[in-house]
Amino acid sequence: MNHRTTQTSLALFCKVVDNYGDIGICWRLARQLEQEHGIAVTLWVDDLASFQRICPQVAVDRELQQVGAVTIRHWSGQDGVFAAADVADIVIEFFACDIPPGYIAAMAERVPHPVWLNLEGLSAEAWVEGCHALPSPQSRSLTKYFFFPGFTNKTGGLLLESGLLQQRQAFQQDPAVMAAFLRQFGVTPAETASLKVSLFCYPQAPAPALFEAWQNGGAAMTCLVPEGVAVDAVETFLGRAALAGASATRGALTVRVLPFIPQQDYDKLLWACDLNFVRGEDSFVRAQWAGKPFVWHIYPQDEDLHHVKLNAFLQSYTATTENLAEFSLNWNEAAKKTADWAALWASLAADMPKIAIMAMDWQRQMLANGDLACNLLKFAKTVR
Repeated sequence: MNHRTTQTSLALFCKVVDNYGDIGICWRLARQLEQEHGIAVTLWVDDLASFQRICPQVAVDRELQQVGAVTIRHWSGQDGVFAAADVADIVIEFFACDIPPGYIAAMAERVPHPVWLNLEGLSAEAWVEGCHALPSPQSRSLTKYFFFPGFTNKTGGLLLESGLLQQRQAFQQDPAVMAAFLRQFGVTPAETASLKVSLFCYPQAPAPALFEAWQNGGAAMTCLVPEGVAVDAVETFLGRAALAGASATRGALTVRVLPFIPQQDYDKLLWACDLNFVRGEDSFVRAQWAGKPFVWHIYPQDEDLHHVKLNAFLQSYTATTENLAEFSLNWNEAAKKTADWAALWASLAADMPKIAIMAMDWQRQMLANGDLACNLLKFAKTVR
């Protein structure tokens, strides 16, 4: 008798709110589920243009396409008619994105019902542990479960592909490979030898003041900025349009504009730099796996609720020093006094060697929690 194992299917719904963070997380998760766990993944995305920025293989004018072995469907926001056979074994809505009512209706008709998860945003706040994996009864006998990534073993952990840390270590231990990677963006040997900083932030970041502090500092610095990031500050510094390939040196600071690069190359950029400014959630997590000092620009929320989230992380992150915390609060406009950026930078720079050592200890703590994809699939098995 010929026995066949049915491949587990999974549908992941993503609405792009934070330009690249939402789709960045979902695309990494989709690829890992398919490549490492053999899951048949369909990724529903409403903004293919943002998706294409981090994955050039994506066609922006196609309703249905394959990228690798992952099925990509354009989610236009219009409800459709779905049959029970269209529904995946596991259905994930990213950050409460309200999947189509027609799909939910088909979920109710499917026997057995699919495992329905709401994959929430990452937070170090204490309440997350109590809400992780909680069921939420829905209509038509369906149940949705809240699944929280996080920083403790009482959460879903962090996204981490198998072998990523070994790849990072090999890259960082080979100066020639690192120099060749940077050279493709026009980075000179002198810039490679300088203190290298990557800058990925929201438009309201106080980048002009930081550029001034760096420019007037004594140590040579190179700031690598993806095209479209901190545009006003970069154009003011350059004296011209902030297009990929543009660069200028003023005082101790060189600013160089990079093209917007695919996810794998962005990881390498984080690995190659001495300090990384990151934003949102996706680059925030990748900076932690880079094992280098980083400053997080958190996604702004009404009534400054994001400041609570920022403080919760700074208090839990074991690589936080008093100077890193003060710098981070000022970078996010959460400090109680006016920033002296020259002093803030000098204090942070002095702490960077210590922060880098502590960042590796933090990685070991995070590894002990397991990775998000594995934890998610284990949980799904328990509630089927």
